[in-house]
Amino acid sequence: MTADTSTTASAPAPAAARGTDAAASPTPTGPIPVPADGSPRLDVEMVSEALLGSWADARRDARERAARPEMHRPMDASVAEHRERVFGQLRILAEEEVSLPMLPEHLGGPNDNGANVAAFEELVVADPSLQIKAGVQWGLFTSAIVQLGDEEQQKAWVPGAMSLETPGAFAMTEIGHGSDVQSLATTATFDPEGGEDGEWVINTPFRAAWKDFLGNAAIHARAATVFARLITNGVDHGVHCFYVPVRDAEGNLLPGVQSEDDGEKGGLNGIDNGRLAFDHVRVPRRNLLNRYGDVAADGTYSSPIDSPGRRFFTMIGTLVQGRVSLDGSAIRASQLALHIAITYATQRRQFTAADPTRETVLMDYQAHLHRLLPKLAATYAGAFAHEQLLHAFDDVFSGRGDTPEGREDLETLAATLKPTSTRLALDTIQECREACGGSGFMAENQLVGLHQDLDVYATFEGDNTILLQLVAKRLLSDYTSELKNVDRAGIGRFIAQRAEVLAKRHTPWARLGQSVSDRGNARRAFDSMRSAEFQEEMLADRARVKVEEVALALRSTARMSPADAAAEVNKHQVEMLDAARAHADLVRWRAFTAGIEAMEGHGAEGTRAVLTDVRDLFGLTAINDDLAWFLLSGMISTQRGRQIEGDLRRLLWRLRPHVLDLVAAFDIRPGHVRAPIALGGEQERQDEAAAYFRAQRASQDAPVSEKALRDAEKRARRAQGKKGSSR
Repeated sequence: MTADTSTTASAPAPAAARGTDAAASPTPTGPIPVPADGSPRLDVEMVSEALLGSWADARRDARERAARPEMHRPMDASVAEHRERVFGQLRILAEEEVSLPMLPEHLGGPNDNGANVAAFEELVVADPSLQIKAGVQWGLFTSAIVQLGDEEQQKAWVPGAMSLETPGAFAMTEIGHGSDVQSLATTATFDPEGGEDGEWVINTPFRAAWKDFLGNAAIHARAATVFARLITNGVDHGVHCFYVPVRDAEGNLLPGVQSEDDGEKGGLNGIDNGRLAFDHVRVPRRNLLNRYGDVAADGTYSSPIDSPGRRFFTMIGTLVQGRVSLDGSAIRASQLALHIAITYATQRRQFTAADPTRETVLMDYQAHLHRLLPKLAATYAGAFAHEQLLHAFDDVFSGRGDTPEGREDLETLAATLKPTSTRLALDTIQECREACGGSGFMAENQLVGLHQDLDVYATFEGDNTILLQLVAKRLLSDYTSELKNVDRAGIGRFIAQRAEVLAKRHTPWARLGQSVSDRGNARRAFDSMRSAEFQEEMLADRARVKVEEVALALRSTARMSPADAAAEVNKHQVEMLDAARAHADLVRWRAFTAGIEAMEGHGAEGTRAVLTDVRDLFGLTAINDDLAWFLLSGMISTQRGRQIEGDLRRLLWRLRPHVLDLVAAFDIRPGHVRAPIALGGEQERQDEAAAYFRAQRASQDAPVSEKALRDAEKRARRAQGKKGSSR
């Protein structure tokens, strides 16, 4: 296969100009017509630009980098070989200063955090191990110094971290506590008699306190940002971060430092994950990263934040960029999987139904559309939502919007989208793998390895379930605050508003109104359900009502002891998670709608029409997935509930002619794909087979089908019988 063939196959042109099938017939092989002239068409370039977002140049450069062969995941390397290859790739990234945008001006950078994360996300299509290794080095280890240290500490340690002179580990997670960072057991006790002006004694008191799953810890790390309980003058001030050297220049562990290799994992084996423990390791007083807490030479503790709880969450919030970047990289991985599966499905032919001489392409089967297009719609929604998250992140980390409220909103949005996109990625990659049959199970076609590597995305940088609980708690807090903030003048309006919602939930009036509006007309019901107002109302009311139901169920906890209150909250944990997921659907739907509305210029009208169909597929799928709740809550009439499946199928048929344009807008390049089934290999096989059968049919000595002979004999006997009866 030539490079030119690969390029053409992996970047499909619009349907009218694509391949010989469209040119030979107005229909492919099934009931799906090629869009007629004058019908809405997707402007691929316009959509691609919209998906590139505000940091388009950074993404383009990163995509070029990710397409380079030296950056790619090896197919058959051992764990040791993969680790060394990734470390070599990391050196290339350091030499090219790819993470320079993250640095503030006083460290020689442009303070463009959005550009930094946007570029970082693109590495997932080269090798997820490289992406996460880079994330450990710069997004966690270096970022902890930048975000938690003062300028003197930054100037001392950041240059070595950026150049890879000091490979680093981010030593937060302990095997005994995982996501419960507030309960870490490693201690940092201040000794005012040690060193020149006091020292920290870092200690791991028992096995469950070992730092574990740390990237770079097994082999490469020379230093670590260690999270430990700060103890001074007999007072535990909670978890703080310390800069701790762990190996010398030759890679030997320093005195008191212990390390173990985590060994082979289910994926991401290019990263040397390992464990670290500390046996009364001493570091200077100034090795406490002191932006949010400091200790004087006499052991006196001070902090700009009085509340220990708020101090802890502010400190941890500075590290939110890991969740932001995982959200974007998960969406990019979904785009890659969909590109491979949909490209293959428009070339692979299977079974002869519509045409006796040509098999049907997989994409023309309704079941194939049903398994892939809702995932495509959700990926589009996630991409537009991620752009909003990236803006929120850049506003806070650049300092332009760095307020307590801004940070809280950023953390909530990241905790909303990271679980949603990583779960979507795993489900999408698996569905794409199955949709490609046995070919999808071949390692060379990327999907199996991609799923293995992204599996852990669901549990690191915040376990998905834990993050959704954080979202639910924020929503409950906002709801409670809303009630507290309603003054006497507004209490009537609030009660009226709640009464309206309760009326929808507990009386048939809303359903009756929908039924009367539709009047049994399926087309009218379809149009009304596709309206943006209807979908937003349904998704917004669901999100709010689910929060309200949990809030009402938990209202008695205010009068309980902490233990009893925790037990009561635990009884409603599933409902809390459900409310958070409903919130995530609403956030993504609104972001998708805003993205469509922002498209302007030549070709925008047709593009908006096609993308509106995609948005409707996402919105109606979200409603249909929770249809029992909508019906039981009285928000959707039985007639509409019964019809929604048919409406979704109608949308699938409408979108079939646009599927290649929709994946082309992802700008997935041949160097990203690296899957023979999506680089023209399957099309070559189909073309060869078609040419063979054409030549066979044209020849005089082609074998005759037994079935055709038997059918001919049956027709002859019937004709003979009719002739005899007419005498």
